Amino acid sequence: MMKLKTICIAQTVLILLACSPTEETRPVAKDTNLTYKTYQPKSNDLVLSRAEYADKLYGFWLGQCIANWTGLITEMDKIGGEGVDGKGAGFYTRANWGGKDEPAIWEEAGMDMGRKIDFVLEPKDGIWGADDDTDIEYIYQWLMYQNQTTQLTPEQIREGWMKHIYSDDNTPFTGKDGVSKENYLWVSNQTAHDLMREGMLPPDTGDPDKNKDYEMIDAQLTTEIFGFFAPTKPGLAREIAKLPIRTTARENAEWAAQFYVTMYSLAAAVDTTESIENQVFWLAEEAKAVLPENSVVRSMYDFVKRSYESDLPWESTRDSLHIKYQINQEAGYDWYQRDPICHGCFAAGINFGASLVSLFYGEGDLKKTIQIGALAGWDSDNPTATWGGLIGFLIGKEGVEEAFGTNLSHRFNIHRTRGGFQNDGVDTFENMAKIGVFIVDRMVQERMGGGIDLEKNVWYIPQE
Repeated sequence: MMKLKTICIAQTVLILLACSPTEETRPVAKDTNLTYKTYQPKSNDLVLSRAEYADKLYGFWLGQCIANWTGLITEMDKIGGEGVDGKGAGFYTRANWGGKDEPAIWEEAGMDMGRKIDFVLEPKDGIWGADDDTDIEYIYQWLMYQNQTTQLTPEQIREGWMKHIYSDDNTPFTGKDGVSKENYLWVSNQTAHDLMREGMLPPDTGDPDKNKDYEMIDAQLTTEIFGFFAPTKPGLAREIAKLPIRTTARENAEWAAQFYVTMYSLAAAVDTTESIENQVFWLAEEAKAVLPENSVVRSMYDFVKRSYESDLPWESTRDSLHIKYQINQEAGYDWYQRDPICHGCFAAGINFGASLVSLFYGEGDLKKTIQIGALAGWDSDNPTATWGGLIGFLIGKEGVEEAFGTNLSHRFNIHRTRGGFQNDGVDTFENMAKIGVFIVDRMVQERMGGGIDLEKNVWYIPQE
């Protein structure tokens, strides 16, 4: 395992001691729903700072929002080949950064978009809007906390989706003026939601016999956060994420989601003396093990990694990815032909491949990774948000703001896309990070056999 950043004095690679009443070690709020038990630390326990973890979770939400909203500018502008009905053909290159945004495949080809392809940064007095890359993760975090659980049940997931997601028949939510509101669900999420409204429970909602969209991208953008709920324990992270993933996904979509969850869990175990580039590459190599050897997603991982190591431009790797898997159907990947609507533009596989292009060629640089992700094509906001969130976690709040040279908004409006939350849906990254810490408190105590020291503000995580 890689070394962890020391707080004060490191006895060994895995033991960190908090030694003075600094801001880092000062007692913090505790979860009033949890009874904190006395714990006797063991000599080989991993010690993690709760305060530092909260800062990293703040960085996750902030980095994810920047990447999400930047990627939305180019979402479905380019899907390769001849596109659909003359829309979406070809691809962007790095030369398009800062240039005019072209219409997505569902937009009129001649319309004036009035947008530039550039970073979206919400100023300090602004508020970030929720989108499908952040809102269901927000729901899952809220459900974990409200249900005081480390493992969501099928009933809890269905109840949460029914309570907080707008329905097609305008129930349970409509605007105050009675006007219906968009539910911001697509492909497998939409199908799963329809099945839930009929009374079906997960994981049946992701069963290929019932959900034709089971290999779409949905689970990859809604479940990464479970990795952060089980820091340094990827097996546990995949266990608690299994049902949420299988709510909408199977096969390649499920394996890709497990890959992301694994990277997020191991993000707490990186060697912080290494560069961010090395940290990211280590995470990817560790997570690769969850991709079955003969799967499409494993084939894509190996192909993109080899291409990167061959010093090919990222555009060449992206173009070859399209030809190899979509046009030539290598590794048995046939969604380009199976999907007559947009040639598998929402499919888990090709978007996973595109995400790896931005991951490897981004080399751990937040801005570079977002730029490549936004220009790579297909469902460009989703993979970009995944890596914006991961790198945001690795560098924390200050690291994200330093990357862009400005202070950014800390407020988040979940009611842009979902409903039924407190304070008219306005939350803050500080509070969202605190809830995440409380979930880890319960996970450490109930599932890891560890303990929490509120005075030192640390977790003790037993090591095998």
